[in-house]
Amino acid sequence: PWAWPSSLPVAHRTETMQQVCRSLARALPGIRYEGHPIEIGARVLDELLPQTVEETNARAPEEERMPHLAGLLCASLFDIAVHDAYGNLHETDVYRTYNGAYMNADLGAYVEPLDASSIDFSGAYPEDYLVFPPPTRLRAWHLVGGKDPIHSTDLSGAEPDDGYPVLLDEWIERDGLTCLKVKLRGNDEVWDYERIVAVGQLGLRTGVEWLSADFNCTVTDPSYVNGILDRLRDRESRVYGAILYVEQPFPYDLERNRIDVHSVSARKPLFMDESAHDWRLIRLGRELGWSGVALKTCKTQTGALLSLCWAKAHGMQLMVQDLTNPMLAQIPHVRLAAHAGTIMGVETNGMQFYPAASEPEARVHPGIYRRTGGAIDLSSIGDAGFGYRVEEIERVLPEPETL
Repeated sequence: PWAWPSSLPVAHRTETMQQVCRSLARALPGIRYEGHPIEIGARVLDELLPQTVEETNARAPEEERMPHLAGLLCASLFDIAVHDAYGNLHETDVYRTYNGAYMNADLGAYVEPLDASSIDFSGAYPEDYLVFPPPTRLRAWHLVGGKDPIHSTDLSGAEPDDGYPVLLDEWIERDGLTCLKVKLRGNDEVWDYERIVAVGQLGLRTGVEWLSADFNCTVTDPSYVNGILDRLRDRESRVYGAILYVEQPFPYDLERNRIDVHSVSARKPLFMDESAHDWRLIRLGRELGWSGVALKTCKTQTGALLSLCWAKAHGMQLMVQDLTNPMLAQIPHVRLAAHAGTIMGVETNGMQFYPAASEPEARVHPGIYRRTGGAIDLSSIGDAGFGYRVEEIERVLPEPETL
């Protein structure tokens, strides 16, 4: 639903995306792309992926055609695998390969500055924009969904009795949370204001230090967000002060919805999320007034790195957001956050929604799959590739779809 918002049945969208994955799996072994994973990934994003999505859409009615964002999600697992394989091939951490010793071309071959007179990517490499050494502990952001119970009066009696917290204060106490991401509606100003006040007041009473507000891409007029922020500033100053940034209030198709958002970013840092498909759209976003970028590995490691470099070079702040990454997907996600130098930690919510799915991985990397003291711990990461230590993980996999 995040990658392909539509009224089409979920089963239809799922099957179409799975078919694109199968098509990519069949095509990739036969392509003649060579070089570093960023070189290969950039060509896949520019050539193979658009071709594959176009071929899929050509067989579908216009209203059933999948968007580019869904294609990125399909391509991401292959792109991440190539990065990991390259690091393992060279028996080194893949983040140690994003430089001139391994790459055949510098950043100037992949990205263009907003103003050539002030920024020159020639001779620069991703490593120049990454954090070394990366922290081994990251603050963890907890997602407060729109239907998540805040107070006992919100309970229906049908909540699961599975040993995991249900109420927000139970989550805060168990995991020592200090950062909450609050999901809002974006089309109900009264509800959104009351929701962020309720979550903020409870959080501030229980040790929470920071909030972010996610308006869910449904706002069309900056005055909607500005009105809520100004009301918080005037009536709930502590809650307002705790809001570290605002996430993607406006429609994600930035080229069709060129909304000037300078008035919002003048109040709080304003982060692109669904809009930030690649560095080109981030460039457009910066011109429209966005001040930060939320990166996601589910839009490819290659794309995330190039976006990171462009954004940092142009003074934009960074965050790394979750798509509820389970199992191995969690590791590239949190590693990107550790090397990115985010505004504050990383959003990680797999342990909220299906913690048991990652039990085999958690036995090898306990700190990555359980939030303790409001943070995750990356000290178990291995030395090669993304540091999965996959040979130690007792994961039973299904038969492959494509050989």
